[in-house]
Amino acid sequence: MTETIKSLGEQGLLKIFRQYCSEVVGDDAAVMGGTLPDRQMVITTDMLVDGVHFSDRTTSPEDVGWRAAAVNLSDLAAMGAKPWGLVMSVGLPSDTKIDWIERVYCGFSECLQTYGTELVGGDTVRSPVRTLSVTAFGQVPKNQVIQRNTARVGDAIVMTGLHGLSKAGLEILFKEELKEKLLAPIKVGNRILAGQELVQAVCRYHQRPIPRFDAIAILHDLLKQQNPPSEFSISGMDSSDGLADAIAQICRASQVGAKIYWRSLPIHRAVRTLAGDRALDWVLYGGEDFELVLCMPMDLAEQFVNQLSGAVIIGEVIEGNQIDGLEMRSAFQHFTF
Repeated sequence: MTETIKSLGEQGLLKIFRQYCSEVVGDDAAVMGGTLPDRQMVITTDMLVDGVHFSDRTTSPEDVGWRAAAVNLSDLAAMGAKPWGLVMSVGLPSDTKIDWIERVYCGFSECLQTYGTELVGGDTVRSPVRTLSVTAFGQVPKNQVIQRNTARVGDAIVMTGLHGLSKAGLEILFKEELKEKLLAPIKVGNRILAGQELVQAVCRYHQRPIPRFDAIAILHDLLKQQNPPSEFSISGMDSSDGLADAIAQICRASQVGAKIYWRSLPIHRAVRTLAGDRALDWVLYGGEDFELVLCMPMDLAEQFVNQLSGAVIIGEVIEGNQIDGLEMRSAFQHFTF
C-alpha cells in the first residue's frame, strides 16, 4: 500500500524534504551571507490557507493580512534579526471580492509599518482556495544569530510572555457562549479589565500576534553592556507550535534535556476561567502565541526578565535528553486530518 502524507505526518514529510535542502535548514529561518560585512541575511517563508489558518468566521480580512506578516516577522525575531522587507504572493478564486483582498493588504501593511519594514514584491495567481504565501528577509549581526542547537547545560529557559491566550481567543471566536465566562471584571497586571474589554483583548491575542522584536532589542542592549564582552550564547525559537514543542525542539537540536519550574509557569486567569482543568494543556500545547523561548546563561536571564515585562524563567537546561513532565506533541500538525 502506498504511504500517504496523512499517514507520514508533518515531521515525517520534513525529514524527506531535508534530503534536498542545504545544511542551514532547521531553525525558524535560514541564515545566509549578507550584503554588509558585519551582517548576515535571514530568510523565512510561511503560507496561510483559507480553512486551515484563517476563516471568515474568526478572522477579519485586516487580521488575515496582519497575521500573514506577523508570523513571518516572528520567525525573524526568533533568529535575533531585524526585518528588511517582505514579499507576498496570493492565490485567489476568481469570485474573490475586491474589498476582501484590499482589506487583507491594509492589515498586512499596518503590521509592516508597525515594525519598520515594507512590502517589496510578490505575485498573484488563480487558485481554488484563498492562499497567502509570504517570504520575509532580515539581517542579523554576525555571530549573534539565535539558533536552536546552541543551548548549554546550566542555561536558563526563558519565555517572553504568557501562553494559552491565543487558544483562548480562538475558542471564544468559535463558541460565542464562552464570552459569558469573561464578562466579570478581572485584574490583569495593574489594570482592571471589565466585560467586553477583556473578551476583545483575549481575541486579539489570536487575531493579531505580536512579533517580539522588543525582546531582541533588550537582549542586544544587555549584551552591549557586558564588560568584558562575553561569547554570544543564546539559543531559542518562537512558540508558534506551542510552548512544549519549542522546548522539545531546542533540546532535541542541542542534544540536552530540560527541567521545568512548574510553580513558576504563569497561567492567565482568563485561560483558567475558560479551560478549567485543561488550563495547563492550553499553556503547553495551545499554540500560536508567537512568544520566544530562549536559553541563555542564568545571570543574563535574570537581567533580561527584570527588564522585559511578562518574561519568566521557566526552567533550566540539564544533561541527557529528558524533559520532565512534558508530553512530546505539537499544538498543531498538518496532514493529520
